[in-house]
Amino acid sequence: MNNKTLSIVSYITLIGWLIAYFSGKEKADSLLKYHLRQALGLAIVSIIFNLALNAILLAAPSLSFLGFAGWAILVFWILGMINACLLYTSDAADER
Repeated sequence: MNNKTLSIVSYITLIGWLIAYFSGKEKADSLLKYHLRQALGLAIVSIIFNLALNAILLAAPSLSFLGFAGWAILVFWILGMINACLLYTSDAADER
């Protein structure tokens, strides 16, 4: 797989991140490393946010509207995937 594909795969669950990390270990460029860090950071923030939100909702169920903040993480995840597609496409166009 090329670095663009690995960058996109890194955003698809933690298993995708592991595949991208181990497949691109030798040939990783700066953009792949950036997307690997970004995807891992989003995964960690998502897990911590969900654990904290569950604890808060267990104590105060009336704060259930806070669950909508989880959509922000999904939006960031999608933006990361789009960014991976567009950055590699513009880099390839610049090299021609």
